[in-house]
Amino acid sequence: MANIKAVLRRFGYAAVGTVALFIVAFALLDARVFAATKNSLVIGADISDTNFLDPTRQFVLSAPITIYATYEPLVTMTAGDYETIQPALATKWELVDDGNAWLFHLRDGVKFHSGNPLTAEDVKFSFDRLKNIKDNPSELAENFKSTDVVDAHTVKITMADKTQPLLNLLVSPTFVILDSKVVREHGGDSSADASTKDKASEWLNQNSAGTGPYILTQWERNSQIVLKRNTNYWRKPAGFERVVIKHIPESTSQVLAIKRGDIDAAINLTPTQLDSLKGEKNIRLLEGTSLDFVYMTLTGGSELNKALAQKEAREAVAYAIDYDGIIKGLMKGYATRPPSFIPVGLGGVTAKMTQEMGYHHDPARAKQLLDKAGLSGGFSFELTYGNAAVAGTTYQLVAEKVQSDLAKVGITANLNPMDQANARTKYLKAETQSMLTFWNPDAPEPWAWAEATVHRVAKRVHWTVPQNVTDLVTKAGGAPSKKDADAYYLDYQKALVDEANYIILFQPIYRVATRTSIDGWHVTAAGWQINLYDVQPGE
Repeated sequence: MANIKAVLRRFGYAAVGTVALFIVAFALLDARVFAATKNSLVIGADISDTNFLDPTRQFVLSAPITIYATYEPLVTMTAGDYETIQPALATKWELVDDGNAWLFHLRDGVKFHSGNPLTAEDVKFSFDRLKNIKDNPSELAENFKSTDVVDAHTVKITMADKTQPLLNLLVSPTFVILDSKVVREHGGDSSADASTKDKASEWLNQNSAGTGPYILTQWERNSQIVLKRNTNYWRKPAGFERVVIKHIPESTSQVLAIKRGDIDAAINLTPTQLDSLKGEKNIRLLEGTSLDFVYMTLTGGSELNKALAQKEAREAVAYAIDYDGIIKGLMKGYATRPPSFIPVGLGGVTAKMTQEMGYHHDPARAKQLLDKAGLSGGFSFELTYGNAAVAGTTYQLVAEKVQSDLAKVGITANLNPMDQANARTKYLKAETQSMLTFWNPDAPEPWAWAEATVHRVAKRVHWTVPQNVTDLVTKAGGAPSKKDADAYYLDYQKALVDEANYIILFQPIYRVATRTSIDGWHVTAAGWQINLYDVQPGE
């Protein structure tokens, strides 16, 4: 006992009672026995938004880290290069049928975690299930007219509209390939009635049915996700026998944990905390361009808020916010801001465009807009958000900043923090007056952002989208050149700025702290944050 107490004192723990002593001791063993060793990788992250580990149903920020470690798509992209399509489960592909279909040739010798071989039937099952299950990710498969087996290692995807994007979308964690035999054994269904017949999600939340370098062995909601190495992986086996993604919602706790060596990587640190780690022995700081952003919605539904149903009231909110204060204050300059829903770096969008056509802090203009709306005395609305970390800060801090800015022009934002999963559910059901949330790319394809805003996200904010705006998105997706597409996207964004249902607050530059005992952590903006296969024990 004396030895255990000595160890605890060494790591900064005060003397405690016998029962508590053993609890702390075993908690230490749970983390430190595995952190910074050759056998295990321990990651500290806020994973409160993870509500599914069934790839066909997940549609949040943190879950793709696990999905991309346990499953694989036909094609992929590498960190920093979001234009070049790379082989994954498919080795080559080509357009056929006069450009109406894509033909994919599958990699030989690939096996699922079950030992079953990868076949074209698995691809068909996965894509049919995605489309027919009709959950949020299904919208990304709207351009799938059919998926057909040509032979055991060849599959054809026929498009509903050959002018609309498809190939770039396939890098998304939404389009990973599942073991059809195993998923069917656990209630999976890919028929036209899959939305009611499929019962596999509960099993897939605790088990993986993919080909990825790691296998899911455990998910405890708001606690941890545990993976083990896939020893039959088609490439060189992954670097660690075990990966633990520990739910550590408080960034201060992540700082302490990485300093002590309890974890090997901390994902949700604030800019100030990251800067404090500069020069810290055994810790390195990494950063990478993001295509994510944090945004705020404003409903157009009078049944939810009569004031916000007026465009001038929504515009008043937009012009009352001190965006530079958020970026320079909360983000310490590690962020930029697009004018609307397509991030800087895609679709021809630049930070300069935000200065030219986006919202900016103008309290006088906000008050004029309130007068125009007949709301010179101000108005109030409910701002909902999750109790969670996001992009180096927290929703709470962002909400408090927005609340303070709006109060200066007479607008009252009543803050409504909720459990992250519950907040997302409320938002998806179109029940929020205003939602503070994130947008994580499904794939590095600007059409994916734009298409969402005129369909599923428009429903959440009660916006009836004019046909000419929807047509701009369609034309951009099918444009013959990038120059033409960018021109359509420009007009589309001007229309969104005019409506003021979506307010982009900031687009972060992602920064992560890792121990020097690991290598290969490459921050990616492609939609899954980190490819865990790349991470290896340090030399």
